[in-house]
Amino acid sequence: MSIFDSLGGSLGQMAMKALPGLIQQVLPGGLNALLDRLRRAGYESQVSSWLGRGPNEPITAEDLQKVIDNQQVRDLATKLGVPVDQLFPTLAKTLPEAVDQHSPNGELHLPKA
Repeated sequence: MSIFDSLGGSLGQMAMKALPGLIQQVLPGGLNALLDRLRRAGYESQVSSWLGRGPNEPITAEDLQKVIDNQQVRDLATKLGVPVDQLFPTLAKTLPEAVDQHSPNGELHLPKA
């Protein structure tokens, strides 16, 4: 069970807030770099919907696999407390909402490290 599955309500919201920091620890450039990778890979519409107001467009586990390399997958799965084979489904489920929460005015605002 992942941190996101095991936590509900306000604790789940805290986990969503922690996602960018966890990504920062694993991916050079953090969440901004991940969003840039997604844009370059053809997912501009999804990323824009997460940053903008209105509904968040979904992304699939397969889409995310195209932009995160194997070592980063292992590292991020460890940080999130999920098995490697569950990383992409977990991220596909949580990433749009996490980005949305960190971009209330359409711009990504991340806490200082």
